[in-house]
Amino acid sequence: MKTSLVVLLLALSTFVLAENQPSHPIVLHAARLLDVANGKVMSPGEVLVEGEKIAEVGTSVSHPSGAETIALGDVTLMPGLIDAHVHLFLHPGAEDLQTVEESVPERTIIATLAAKADLMAGFTAERDMGTEGAGSADSAVRDAINNGSIPGPRLRVSGNAIDILGGHEDAINFNPAQHVLSNATYANNADQLVEAIREQVKEGADFIKIYQTGKDTLVNGQWHTPYQFTEAELEAAARETARTGRRFAVHSTGEPGALYAAQAGAESIDHADYLSDETMRLMKEKGIPAVPTFAIVEYFADHAATPKAAERERAMQAFHAAEFKKQLAAGVPMAVGSDVGPFPHGTQAREFELMAQYGMSPVAVLQADMINGAKLLGWEGQIGQLKPGYYADVIAVPGDPTKDISAVTKVSFVMKGGVVYKKRTVEGEQKEIRSGNKLPTIVCATDRDLEPF
Repeated sequence: MKTSLVVLLLALSTFVLAENQPSHPIVLHAARLLDVANGKVMSPGEVLVEGEKIAEVGTSVSHPSGAETIALGDVTLMPGLIDAHVHLFLHPGAEDLQTVEESVPERTIIATLAAKADLMAGFTAERDMGTEGAGSADSAVRDAINNGSIPGPRLRVSGNAIDILGGHEDAINFNPAQHVLSNATYANNADQLVEAIREQVKEGADFIKIYQTGKDTLVNGQWHTPYQFTEAELEAAARETARTGRRFAVHSTGEPGALYAAQAGAESIDHADYLSDETMRLMKEKGIPAVPTFAIVEYFADHAATPKAAERERAMQAFHAAEFKKQLAAGVPMAVGSDVGPFPHGTQAREFELMAQYGMSPVAVLQADMINGAKLLGWEGQIGQLKPGYYADVIAVPGDPTKDISAVTKVSFVMKGGVVYKKRTVEGEQKEIRSGNKLPTIVCATDRDLEPF
């Protein structure tokens, strides 16, 4: 017992405690800085941070008396990344089994670790697209992040998504006699849909997630997926969400479900493997972004249980990639969302590379992520750009991301709201995690990301 206590005390003595919010201004200095709205990189780049907001941005900014300068070296400063489609309550493995075998408290703990992993990868804002059977536990995670109890991105949460009986997320692959619960909340008509929305809002949802299509099949080059809610039912959802100042997003991979969602005014159409000409026209007209989620399909293909299953996933990805080019040509707005959860949290910047691979320029991908992403999450004018008055959500990446989008997979510095969570300076391989108002900063000269204690 004494030996263990000594070891623990020695371990704790290596950490340096510090206040969460610096009492002094901070100047970030780097070789380059991204002006994402104009798609340009300036050199050098500096950002003056005062409290949780940006005060100045440019090649040279004021250095007030007492300001701390953080020299980050040969990197590009840019706004924090935004993932518009995540699942904090999921992890790699059988999605249906983990929602049955793991308790909600266990899954909530997993979600807090996922949130930290995403933040450390440079994602300072995310939209959690359903807890997959964990109810409104995402509201607790969001609130804990907001009050500084745990580290994580800014979150917009939807609670449990909404589905029909026998729909996409119902437990249709289990023995019916076992009465395994759905991963979503049932609603089978407009009245039930409104009731489910009211329940989600009561429990803290920022927006509503609706499963609109599934199960998907690709036969002879044709995409097939049954819709779940009619246009009239989705219009009822739109009226109810608007009544409470919210919006709804849909999981929709094809037609006519995507058309019904666009007609009803969904805030986004996620996955969007196939969109008709009329749907694309409406999305362009109404400014409804598609969120392609290529990374999840690539992961499923690479980790498929059988060669046949891998072949199916790759065929669907190829079909979607071809349709994606048509959507871009039609002027459909895009946002970046990875569907991370079924694949490891913190690795989802792969989505940026795939969107570029399938037809977007690096600048267009960055603008889709930061400009469109901020608007989609309801934080336009607050995040997504390095501008005075915006939150100081700043990351650093090597090279020039406007030329090589893979730079966003190599984040070396993370600041959210003026607080440094990860740091590698020109002085060495020092990393810092500042874990929130109620937790200490952990500083240690190491090449590993440390866990808060």
